[in-house]
Amino acid sequence: MSTLDQATVVRARSARTAVAVVFALNGFAFASWLSRIPDARDTLELSPGRLGNLLLALSLGAVVALPSAGWWVHRYGAVRVVAVGAFLDGLGLALAGIGAAVVQDPWVTAAGLFLNGFGAGVWDVAMNVEGSAVERRLGRSVMPRFHAAFSVGTVAGAGLGAVAAALALSIAVHLGLASLLVVAGPLWAVRRFLPATADTSRNRSHPLRAWTEPRTLVLGLMVLAMALAEGVANDWLALALVDGYDLPSWVGATGFALFVSAMTVGRLAGTLLLDRFGRAPVLWVSMAMAAGGVLLVVFGGWLPLVAVGVLVWGLGAALGFPVGMSAAADDPAHAPARVSVVATIGYTAFLAGPPLVGYLGDRVGVLRSLLLLVVVLVPSALAVPAARRRPT
Repeated sequence: MSTLDQATVVRARSARTAVAVVFALNGFAFASWLSRIPDARDTLELSPGRLGNLLLALSLGAVVALPSAGWWVHRYGAVRVVAVGAFLDGLGLALAGIGAAVVQDPWVTAAGLFLNGFGAGVWDVAMNVEGSAVERRLGRSVMPRFHAAFSVGTVAGAGLGAVAAALALSIAVHLGLASLLVVAGPLWAVRRFLPATADTSRNRSHPLRAWTEPRTLVLGLMVLAMALAEGVANDWLALALVDGYDLPSWVGATGFALFVSAMTVGRLAGTLLLDRFGRAPVLWVSMAMAAGGVLLVVFGGWLPLVAVGVLVWGLGAALGFPVGMSAAADDPAHAPARVSVVATIGYTAFLAGPPLVGYLGDRVGVLRSLLLLVVVLVPSALAVPAARRRPT
């Protein structure tokens, strides 16, 4: 290997660590707020309906940001967009804490959550674009491990949030301290990103053109299905187990923890499978596992079999989103725009999934409403060929 090649690999490995840190901090910021939702509900004295409206502000911020995020990355590069997105995310986090605990005003809290979601949205696209560039430079699949780092960050954020809640630490103090890390960490990490090269400078087409590309849109639909498999579990799995099998709440929480753990393991181990077998076969098996896991959870009847279903579901849902991001970024010249489109379509699952399952749950029960995922995953398998690696 030449000295130049060795230097390129060393730089890519340094950037890989930096991107993993950025992914983890994004997850940390997300979970820091989620961990204090019960306390925010109490201090703001919100009914379930009003709490749902408040939480919608975060999702709306992300949905507003995502379509334009590709343009920002295209225009200014991933380094600047990650830094600015992290700043907005942290600022929104701190403002949400002040709104919930100091002024105790739902509108101030909602403004903070909107800013938090907006910053997280542009940050998300930019870090996926940079992660894809690192993956190309290394010549092997690493994107799932970046998403595993996000999962690790959510565990850390939730854990620290639980400690803060147990100590009765003010939401404003907790989220204010968390925001310092959310802002400062990426500022340190982006200095180790890959230098701006032809990866982005060759892109002269308008970023909105990606919305007219059939392959990009099909990739978005595939990611939508896999994101739904992940998002529904996040919101409804614990409750489905408790209500469907008449179990205590701690068993439901354990089931959710089992799912998250399986997803993390799947993302760490999935890179080896992707490099050996390719994207399409791995995605087809992943979809089959996710659908099969859901069927075991719904119809298993026996608790150990249901637990196996949770594990299989988690492993199956692990790779869809990160592989979709990698596929969208195959051509570095168009990566920012295409990643933005695929992420925007995929993230609608996190908006539409919870109310849709809730609507079905009112009619057939939460447990059986999970069968919606099987209905969605089966036809989405037709979209998998779009994820095959394309020459640039």
